[in-house]
Amino acid sequence: MSNNAAIVELSQAANKYRSSIVLQAESKYIDVKSILGLFTTLVGNLSYELHVHGPDADEAKKELGEIFAKHSLNVKVVE
Repeated sequence: MSNNAAIVELSQAANKYRSSIVLQAESKYIDVKSILGLFTTLVGNLSYELHVHGPDADEAKKELGEIFAKHSLNVKVVE
């Protein structure tokens, strides 16, 4: 399965927010606003954690959580 559509959608959504949006995959941390970072990370069946901190974090968590679910990506949004 190609995650290209998910990566573009995630990056575009993340860039609408001022919050820091970071995806943790095992010991790596990736800025979700970076398409390149996502391309090198969203491979395989790792489990991911999404960390969002900032003024619009709640909205960002909701939208990104929906995108992850839509693309069947195993991501836990950390509160």
